[in-house]
Order: sequence, then C-alpha cells, then structure tokens
Amino acid sequence: MALISLKSLGVTMSAPLFSNLDLTIGAGDRLGIVAANGRGKSTLLKCLAGELDATAGDITRSRGLRVGHVEQSVPDTLLDRGFHQLVADALPPEQRDSELWRVDVVLDSLDVPEDMRGRPMRALSGGWQRLALIARVWVTDPDVLLLDEPTNHLDLAKIGQLETWLNALPREVPVIVASHDRAFLDATTNRTLFLRPEESPVFSLPYSRARQALDEADASTARKFERDMKIAQQLRRQAAKLNNIGINSGSDLLTVKTKQLRERAERLEDAAVQAHRERSAGAIRLANRGTHAKVLITLEDAAVETPDGTLLFRTGKRHICQGDRIVLLGRNGVGKSRFIDMVRNAITEPGTAQNIKVTPSTVLGYSDQALSGITGDDTPLAMVSRRFEVGEQRARSLLAGAGVAIEMQERKIGALSGGQRSRLVMLVLRLINPNFYLLDEPTNHLDIDGQEALEDELLKHQASCLLASHDRSFIRAIGNRFWLIEKRRLVEVDNPQEFFRSVAETER
Repeated sequence: MALISLKSLGVTMSAPLFSNLDLTIGAGDRLGIVAANGRGKSTLLKCLAGELDATAGDITRSRGLRVGHVEQSVPDTLLDRGFHQLVADALPPEQRDSELWRVDVVLDSLDVPEDMRGRPMRALSGGWQRLALIARVWVTDPDVLLLDEPTNHLDLAKIGQLETWLNALPREVPVIVASHDRAFLDATTNRTLFLRPEESPVFSLPYSRARQALDEADASTARKFERDMKIAQQLRRQAAKLNNIGINSGSDLLTVKTKQLRERAERLEDAAVQAHRERSAGAIRLANRGTHAKVLITLEDAAVETPDGTLLFRTGKRHICQGDRIVLLGRNGVGKSRFIDMVRNAITEPGTAQNIKVTPSTVLGYSDQALSGITGDDTPLAMVSRRFEVGEQRARSLLAGAGVAIEMQERKIGALSGGQRSRLVMLVLRLINPNFYLLDEPTNHLDIDGQEALEDELLKHQASCLLASHDRSFIRAIGNRFWLIEKRRLVEVDNPQEFFRSVAETER
C-alpha cells in the first residue's frame, strides 16, 4: 500500500528543479534520490515532509502518517543542547517523563558512548552531530524516514555503522535517502530516483545498477531522437520537391501530398524527445606539469606524532614515485591528516620535516577537508585575479567554467555553497599546475558528477597523488597503491577491500 503518492509534482525556483514527477512510496522501499548539487534533492525531501509546498502537482499521504526528516546540519539554536537532551526534546511533552527510556534505546542502537551523551552539540564532531540528528528523528517513531546527505562528515566506521543500522530497521518503514555517496546508496537502497528538470526516471535497482540502466535508456533516447530527426528532414525534402513539381504542373493532388508530408514531419519533430543533458555544475579540470624525477618523496622511517609528541605511527622506508596514486587507509584518529600535514610541510618548507626527503622539482597541489586554501572573506574574482595574475575577463571566464556563476564571483567565498567552494579549490589546483597532489577528503561536497570528473582527471593526467578519503567508490576508482596505518606502523596492502570489511565487521 502506498504511504505517499506524488502526482505530476513540480517545483520551480528561478528554473524548474523537477516537474511532472509521479512516484509512490510504500512499505519496504529504500529509495535513493540522486541529482547534481543544487538540483532539488533537499527541496523534494521538504515537500515529502510537508515543510514546503510544491509549485505544481499533488502529494497524497495516508491518514495520520508521521514523516521523520533528518536535515543536513544542526540548527544554531540547538548547538548548546546536550546529545541526550537534544534527542529527548523531540519526544512529545506529555511522553517525555514516562518514555524517556526510548532515548537510551535509540542511542544504544547507534552505539553512542555513555560519556558522549551529555556533551553539547557544538563540542561534537560533524559525524556525531549527524548521528544525533538521526536519533532525534528516530525516537519519534516515524512511519517514513527521510535522510538528507546522511554520510556527510562520517568516517568509514560510522558509515558502516549507519548502513548496518538502516538495514536492520523494520521493513514496513520506508527510507528515502538523498546522497552523493555511491557505495552507501548501493548498500542501503533498492530503488533509485534520478531527479531531473523534465522527466525523472526511477528504477527498482540500487544506484550502480540503476545508473547502468539510466545510461542505456539515455543512449536509446538519443539514438531515437537522431533517427526521428533524420526521417523528419527526409520528409521535408520530399515535400519541397513535390511542392516545386506541384507548382509547375498545377497539380492539386501534389499540393495535398506536400501538406501531408510537412504535417508528418511536424508531428515527428514535436513528439521527438532529446536525451537528457545534465546542466553542468562547472567543469573540473586538473593539470600535471610532469617531472623527470622518478622518485618524488622518500620517507626514511618518519615518525608521525600528535602536537604533544605522542607517537601515532612510523612510516618505515617508503618511496612515493611518479604515477603513484596512494590512498591512506586507517580508522579515525590513527594520524592520516597529521601525516598529510607532515608531507605538505616537507614540500613547502624544505628541511623542516625530519626523515622526509622531497625532490626539488616537486610542485604541490594541496586541498584539505576544510578547503582552507581559499579565504572565506575574499571574493572568487579577487582571489583568482590576484593569486594567478590574470586579467578580470580571464578570471571571470575561468570561474564561470568552474561553476562559479557571474553573480557569485564578487560575493565573499564564505557565501558559496560547499559544492561551489570545492569546485573553486579544484580550479586553484589546476592553475597551480602541480605534479604532485596531496588531497584530504577531496570528494567532500562534490556531487556524483563532480566525483566522477575528479576521478577522470586524475587518471587522464596520470597525476601522482597521496590522498585520504572515506569515499569507497572514489578509493576503488583512483588508488593504485594502498598504505594502511595500523598498530602504529604504515604497511602496504594490495587493495582496500580487507580494510573496508574489517571496519564493517567491527561495527556490527
């Protein structure tokens, strides 16, 4: 039985986000919603939750349906609440005293440690804040659960934990997930909606298989459109010939035949549907200036330590060579980001990092999780013009191509969306023209098209890189070497699968 039905639903802002959307959601559904940044996923979830009215069409919900909506971030007004209190406050006032036990049940199901339950939200990591929001909604016992980018800020362990939790939920409760995490969608969904301005296809398949089906459908539509356009063109040529003969001979029959051919061509053209073309969120292009050096960086058993000098791990003797795409694997807190910082300092301040030798021709392209390479108070136009000494017109053109629209180019960088800032950082990396990339969570904020574009660019340019990521699909696509940090040592492994499996098993 359908719990929610959508009929010809559409939302238009400055342009249509989606239109003519027909969809039913019932028990057992695990629906993934996929679209580019800013193309309507969060808007659709708000419509489903009853928080936003659609521009067109209707939504029908079964009587008394409780919809739980987990948004992307904790509202500022709740940041001073403790973890336990934040969840407890979601209970109806008349139930708060008698059913407070439900809060502990939910927190136990999400493996929230006892010592964390009293901490205020602002003192928690983004990952724990995300789980607090999920707990806050789930404790209300919703009939339908909506999740907006649930894996943002989660490490691999917590992503695995969330997958296990979701897959253990009662099947009668539909779950609708808007996400850019391809591996997470594959692990938790059985249907996929590709949200588009015109027709939004839905497949009864998890993401990767649905994407294959979508590509095949788009290719078929493109072939049919080209075929129909050729036939219409032939009909118009025939009509033109008959028209000329009819005029010269004065034949009424030929005039009628000419009109019929033209009408057939018009019907064919009107009915022909072009294949969907995703409006670009901005191109991601990288560069690789190359180097004659075979070895870029040599690690002579370097020690990676906390600021107070506590040893996290030792690297052993290792080389980073041209063409290596090395992925750092390890659980949270083992020192991945500290190691990346050490390598960065060794390149930017030669001689300062003990036991790390850098080939002088190495040119660094660096991006961290916080996108700190760009200043929030600067404007994209000023930053690109000044930093790379290009004229205003060239800077504007580069920014527009990277996905920063003209109207955003003179606003502060802090006002850009996460996706726009991430694409701006990729433009900066391209203009630096490095021969070695050092990337800490580079797919954060990028939509699936952006993730795939980044993968393609790194592979196309045979870029040398060292990166840390929680994006399993990205890791599998990019890595040709894998360094695992465990038991205070850095060891090389053949592939990441055993690590992924060990993390998932630990969280079960």
